[in-house]
Amino acid sequence: MDFEVTDDQAALQEGVRAFCAGRFPIEVVRANEDTGGGLDRGRWAELGELGIFSLRRDGFGMCDAVLAFEELGRALVPGPLVATHLAATHLAERGGPFAGAADGSAVVGLTWPAEPVVAVEHAADLDALLVLDERGLHRIDLAALDLETAARPLDPLVPVSFLRSGLPAGEQLAGPEAVATWRREGAVLTAAQQLGLALGALQLAVAYAKDREQFGRPIGSFQAIKHFAADMLTKAEIARAAVYAAACAVDERGGGDPAMAASIAKLLAGEAAIFVAKTGIQIHGGMGFTWEVDAQRYWKRACVLDTHFGNSDHHAEVIAWGSTDASPVG
Repeated sequence: MDFEVTDDQAALQEGVRAFCAGRFPIEVVRANEDTGGGLDRGRWAELGELGIFSLRRDGFGMCDAVLAFEELGRALVPGPLVATHLAATHLAERGGPFAGAADGSAVVGLTWPAEPVVAVEHAADLDALLVLDERGLHRIDLAALDLETAARPLDPLVPVSFLRSGLPAGEQLAGPEAVATWRREGAVLTAAQQLGLALGALQLAVAYAKDREQFGRPIGSFQAIKHFAADMLTKAEIARAAVYAAACAVDERGGGDPAMAASIAKLLAGEAAIFVAKTGIQIHGGMGFTWEVDAQRYWKRACVLDTHFGNSDHHAEVIAWGSTDASPVG
């Protein structure tokens, strides 16, 4: 299994990072909170033009896709990125919003039945909503849903609505055989976002530790802060190895079970994102919890992404029991 990033892959990742720096700088991310987290369709279309959603349909592999999604996570790019990418990869031939998913002209969301409530993210921005359950993959008519919008979601950039009544049956697009593929690929791409979050939070904390002075010295020179930063880097690098290994497994470029590799990646990247973001807040001190400081934004997004495609508890159970049959939690 070769984890070395090729020159072409490095160029792809650098290109996505430069795009995010230009079109999704943190000032734009912050400003979007004032609009209730609504998506900027112009920027979404630019993501489509860049090839984010059609990447694997255009001949690239999961190893390439995780590098792009890592940068999207690092930049806190909002929206149902993974769901739209999966729809463009597997459903584009069905036309309609699924064909539009590839070029960014459509936004596709994804949810799954859960108790006691079913949550739908970015409901007001969606052109199509998919439901993934044990029976397969279904398209649900958004107009048929009785939704209540959460007044204060954990992450202001991820507006959440809850169903007041049960999910309708919807139109079946794929059978149970598709469930494992969607869960596996969704878990790996989400883990790549979580890896990017961890790296972004680490970068922010280290920059602050270099600039902030106490007792006439940068706080980064204090041993306790050095230990914090070392632990953050260790968590992030372990997660990186797991995410890249899972991508190789999905692309059949190495041994091992792709489903189990995906669970390992999702667990380690999820834990790394939450730990690094939380520790970054600690390095910022009391200011880290305030709206004016970006450290709290990484922690909030990390908590939200942990619920996607199975949370850390679910994947820990999968790894412990050696079975991927259990339904995702959260």
